[in-house]
Amino acid sequence: MARNAAERLSALVQIETVSAHLESTGIGPFERFIETLRLQYPLLHETLTCERVTDLGLLFHWKGKRQGLRGEPLVLAGHFDVAPVMDKSQWSYPPFSGTITDERVWGRGAFNDKASLVLMCEAVEVLLSRGFTPQRDIYLSFAGDAETTGGASAAIATTLADRGIRPYLVLGVGGAIVEAPLPHVDIRTAAVGVGEKGEMTVQLTCEGNPGKVAAPSRRAPVARLGRAVHRVMVRTFHGRLPKAVPAMLAALAPHATGRYRALYTSLSHAPKATAQFFAVLGGQAAALAHTTVAATMVESGSTSKHLPSSASATLNVHIAIGGTVAGTMALLKRRIGDPRVTLTLVESSEPCAESPIDNPQFSAIREAVEVSYPGVVTAPFVANAATDARHFAAFTQAVYRFSPLELLMDHRPSIHNPDEWVSLDSLVRGQQFFEHLIRHTTG
Repeated sequence: MARNAAERLSALVQIETVSAHLESTGIGPFERFIETLRLQYPLLHETLTCERVTDLGLLFHWKGKRQGLRGEPLVLAGHFDVAPVMDKSQWSYPPFSGTITDERVWGRGAFNDKASLVLMCEAVEVLLSRGFTPQRDIYLSFAGDAETTGGASAAIATTLADRGIRPYLVLGVGGAIVEAPLPHVDIRTAAVGVGEKGEMTVQLTCEGNPGKVAAPSRRAPVARLGRAVHRVMVRTFHGRLPKAVPAMLAALAPHATGRYRALYTSLSHAPKATAQFFAVLGGQAAALAHTTVAATMVESGSTSKHLPSSASATLNVHIAIGGTVAGTMALLKRRIGDPRVTLTLVESSEPCAESPIDNPQFSAIREAVEVSYPGVVTAPFVANAATDARHFAAFTQAVYRFSPLELLMDHRPSIHNPDEWVSLDSLVRGQQFFEHLIRHTTG
């Protein structure tokens, strides 16, 4: 079973569906992917209807037996475009070779996100071969531009909403099976995203008289811009702890070692103290507790001999749940406090509200994890990055983000970087996950 899935995944990895290169390559690679998928999964394509939503969106519909459940389907969402490859020489195997070794499939997209897409199709194909028909409708939402605009997923979500469809459960990518999710919690955890932070790209621009290079002024554009960037990156945003964090702590506390068991148990009942503690931890933990700002691009000057008359910086801002784009922009302006620095909102998305964890839908995800990864603890979290699932959050409450694949410590650096891979064992277990989820939410 693992080999079959691995070979189909390998064939799809070999197709260079890099959405960032769409203007130069054209839609040809994406059409080849869609045709290859059709050949790989004949029962799926014979039984389910397939609708093209934009040039890069596929919406498969598997009709269930019960007419009364037509408007409350299970939606499984994934994407088939991949991030660009910056330097092929850094890869152990060519990035689009789809090389299969004894334990892994290698290549760009092998993990993110062609593996999840393949496992959804594998599960449907197997269930069809066994004569299974769901009681509830099922939709497979596959997008080819998630790594760039996200337009296909947004269009698919709008299509379903316009038809009056309110999904019973939406499961997209965003979480995974991870290890050591918190300090002194040395267990594997199914991290299921129950919400996600918003995201903004903001450009700061400053223009003015730069003065003399031999006698630089603190009012020069570069100096002003430097102060502005420093101000917004230091303690601009207070802690804003999502509900998922105390729930995560409660789930993981029994598995902590030493005094951390009591600490995490106490923190699960004290949101304000938790926000402060996570801020001290830094990194991913701190990002869970507040809005974050990162300067990603700075531009100014063209020579070392003259002060530039203009300077600009680009900020990437991840907005905590409970915040808004407008409120975040207003706070950035107040924090900078310099009328000569102009702020321009380039693009944005609002945070997604958290989905509940005390409902049958989350329980179904937990049960599917227990079947496919025995002994793994399921815990909620809030995704820091934008996902396809966010487009469905406007018209259904049960939206979750999780890929049933192992993403252990030595594996994480490969995502969007050289030597991306997925294990054959994950392919087996991931298929089991989707089979169980489909049976027990729609059977």
